[in-house]
Amino acid sequence: MRDGPFAGAGRGPRVDGMDFQEHLATFEDHARRRAGRVEPQPVGGWLPPALIRSIQRFQAGEDGDGTRLLAAAERAGDPVYLAAIRLFEQEEQSHAVRLANVLRYAGAAPIGGDWTKAVFVLVRRGGGLRLELLTLMLAEVVALRYYRALRDGSGDEYVGDVAGRILADEQRHVPFHLDRLRQGFARTPPLGRLAAAAGWWVLMTGATVVVALDHGRALRVLGVSRRQFVADVLSLFHPMVPAVFRRRIGAQPLREVTGTW
Repeated sequence: MRDGPFAGAGRGPRVDGMDFQEHLATFEDHARRRAGRVEPQPVGGWLPPALIRSIQRFQAGEDGDGTRLLAAAERAGDPVYLAAIRLFEQEEQSHAVRLANVLRYAGAAPIGGDWTKAVFVLVRRGGGLRLELLTLMLAEVVALRYYRALRDGSGDEYVGDVAGRILADEQRHVPFHLDRLRQGFARTPPLGRLAAAAGWWVLMTGATVVVALDHGRALRVLGVSRRQFVADVLSLFHPMVPAVFRRRIGAQPLREVTGTW
């Protein structure tokens, strides 16, 4: 039996042979590593104003307690999955802390909120776990490309390191959420899955365009055009749709659902 804060949680219900014990073990391992790491908090850095404003908005998006998602996960009735979701939320909060440190390093401060975060909350309101995750995945896929751009294009060693570590977390989060969505839609009739897939594409395309427009100046600083950002995000998203909505359940290799970033 593994050591860890959720070692006593029972194995959750399985759908087509799927459970979340492996995901939970990975989250526990990263939680232990995080607990043993002291986050650097350097000062005296400089970032372009457009990039600071962009990071402030992403920091606001990462900063939350996940109450709605946790409640939906608890209603799902799988204690292993719930334990993993709690650790996922802790990782997201750690991202907010790291980005706040980046802002302080650049002589700026976090902001209280952002209109795009409010829109995501509005879209998710009234839905169950599947809608929570479908909406959450919009932000997660955008984050894959954004943090890659920040890692590679900031020109600052500290900022690049922070962005790289957040990106590595997001690359683990995406398959975790895809597995749960795959499970959630496994028994949905074909027409229902087709409609959900089409709606997901519409939301993903709209969200990506909005982010590209909203963060366009920062993306240019990072060496990425708006058009390239949209194309890259949708390219990342493309294999995720069949990964969720095809009838056959089976995990795909990480590179197939997150890209080799």
